[in-house]
Amino acid sequence: MSATVWILFYATADYLLYYLFSVMAMSKTLSAHIALILCNIIWACDYPFYNLVLGRYISPLAMVTASLIVAALFSLLPLMWEERERVEPKDRLKMIGAALLMGLGRKLCMMFGLVQTSPIDGSIIATTTPLLVLLLSVVMHIDKLSFRRIVGLLLGMVGAAAVIITSSGAQHEHSGMVGNILILSSACVSALYMVWFRRMLSKYRPTTILRWIYCSSALLILPIGIDSVVMIDFSGMSSPILLASLFVLIVPTYLPNLLLNRALRYIPATASSIYSYIQPVVAIGLAVAMGLDKLHADTLLFAVLIFTGVGLVVSSYQARVE
Repeated sequence: MSATVWILFYATADYLLYYLFSVMAMSKTLSAHIALILCNIIWACDYPFYNLVLGRYISPLAMVTASLIVAALFSLLPLMWEERERVEPKDRLKMIGAALLMGLGRKLCMMFGLVQTSPIDGSIIATTTPLLVLLLSVVMHIDKLSFRRIVGLLLGMVGAAAVIITSSGAQHEHSGMVGNILILSSACVSALYMVWFRRMLSKYRPTTILRWIYCSSALLILPIGIDSVVMIDFSGMSSPILLASLFVLIVPTYLPNLLLNRALRYIPATASSIYSYIQPVVAIGLAVAMGLDKLHADTLLFAVLIFTGVGLVVSSYQARVE
C-alpha cells in the first residue's frame, strides 16, 4: 500500500473518529474522557515506534519535517465542510509563536531526544508536564502554591532528575542523559504553550488553531528539512518498519491534538492531566514486549515519585473545586 493511500486512509479514519465523538448519543463529558484515553494511548505508542525508525531509517529532522507536512495537509481538510474562521490580526503572531513552540521546538527536542534515550525513560519524563505547567503558572502569577503542590513539585522534579542522572550508568545501556534532557525540554515547551496559549484555545475552534500551527510550522521547516525528507528510503524498509514509519509520520501528530483540544472544552486541564499516566504504562509494556528496552527497579521507583508528585498537584485542584 503506497504512502498516499495510507495518508488518505488515516485522514478518513481520523475525521470519522473525531466527528463520531461530536455527534454520537452520549454525554459530551463522557466522549471527552474517551477522547483523552485514545489520544494518550496514541502518544504512548510514539515512544517504541519512534525508537524503531529514528536514526536508522529516518533522521530526526526528516521525521519532524514529514510529520508536519502531513499534519498541515490534514488540518486543511475541515475547510471542505466548515466555514473558515477569521483570526484577528493581533492573534496571528501568537499563532505563529505557537507554531514555533509546538510545531518546531517541541517536536525537534523530542525527535533528537528519542534518538539518544530509551522509550521507557522518555515516556516517564514526559509525564512531568503537569508539574511544569504549575511551576510556570506560579512564576507568571497565574496560580499559587500550596503545601500539597510544593510537595508534589519536589517529588516530581526529584524523580525526573533521578531518571536523567541514572541514565548515564552502565546498567541503562539503552538510555542517555542528553536524550533525557531533550525530552524534558520538550515537556517544558509543552507546558509553556499550555500556560501562554490557553486563552486562545477558548477563543477559536480547535481546527482553526491546529491549521494555523501546523501550516505555519510546515512552511517554516520546509526549506531546512525537505532534502532530508527526499532522502528517506521507504523501499529499503521491511514491512514492520514501514508500518511503524507510516504510523509515526501520519497518526500521532494531528488526530490526538484534535481530540485533546476538543476534550479540554469539557474537562479542566488539571483533571485531564491524570490521563498522562496512561502513556508510560502503555509505552513500557510495548517497549518491553518488543525487546527495545528493559524496566529497571530504580526507574520504576523514580516513576512512582513522579506519579505521586503529579497526583498530589492534580488532587490539590480537585480539593479546591470540591
